[in-house]
Amino acid sequence: MAEDKPTLTLITGADKGIGFETAISLAKSGQHILLGSRDRNRGQEAVNRIKNAGYHADLVVLDVTNQADIERAKKTVTENNGYLDILVNNAGIALDNHEDAATLSTDTIRKEFDVNFFGTVSMIQAFIPLLKKSKSGKIINVSSNMGSLGLASDPHSKFYNVSSLGYQASKAAVNFATITFAKELADTNITVNSVNPGWTATSFGGRDTNQPTPAGMQSVQEGAQQIIKLASDARNDLNGTFTENDGTLPW
Repeated sequence: MAEDKPTLTLITGADKGIGFETAISLAKSGQHILLGSRDRNRGQEAVNRIKNAGYHADLVVLDVTNQADIERAKKTVTENNGYLDILVNNAGIALDNHEDAATLSTDTIRKEFDVNFFGTVSMIQAFIPLLKKSKSGKIINVSSNMGSLGLASDPHSKFYNVSSLGYQASKAAVNFATITFAKELADTNITVNSVNPGWTATSFGGRDTNQPTPAGMQSVQEGAQQIIKLASDARNDLNGTFTENDGTLPW
């Protein structure tokens, strides 16, 4: 955190679901939230909810697949704040609907990679200079247990028979990016970690908001818990890890 300044946290895809729960929870703890949203109206509504609750947040209109948006966001944060403490790469999509890999369109896979992987990498590359101005910079990549090669290849794992090639491969790639950036930035003030939120009761998780929460699906508070924990850890001594609420996951 920059001296005498609030912890400044940028969260992508934060106008709903786990992203918004992370945003409002960290705002309640005293952090100043830069709420990233592709949609200006939805984003402003989310920011207003945080402000109306008495906390600090600003909107950053941001599509992580649009390099011009990323550069504009970087310029805005540079001019308005001059630093960034925490980057939470939460924006993500899942489009393949568990279709067999043999028939899944590569166009669908590319769309998933554009958001989940390339969007994450582009955000990290853009904001490293601002994170280096923090005393304790953090990059938190929202990944998935579905991107674990260890779980996917373990016949005893519940993920062994899951087939969602585009989403799973893109999240596995996010994990590799976490490892790579964690090593590259090991001698700096920045840590890089992956987090699995788990199957959460959000529209992204497949929940129809007009229906009861399916059995086994956790609350949005539970889904955001490990992200919030890492973003709130003043020690900042974890680097290059893949964790969830229950502990460490296999890569």
